[in-house]
Amino acid sequence: MRLEPRPDGGFTIDAEDLGPLLGIDPPEVPALLRDGRIASRFERGEGDDMGRFRVTFRHGGVTLRLVLDADGTVIGQSRIKGPPPR
Repeated sequence: MRLEPRPDGGFTIDAEDLGPLLGIDPPEVPALLRDGRIASRFERGEGDDMGRFRVTFRHGGVTLRLVLDADGTVIGQSRIKGPPPR
């Protein structure tokens, strides 16, 4: 999987890729992102991790972490399912 680099230094993920990883139908993803029901966080690597990025998505009780190289290729992934936040 590969995320598309943006001019501002971030990345864009296709709803067709993100939806299944979070257990959501892809057509629902854009609205859930806009409404803040899918939260995201973007981090740039430092030191030994320079040139790598971590993108975290949370929805319900699912946390998805993607580690990317500079061109947006996913080089690591973890998915944790826990109880939904209160």
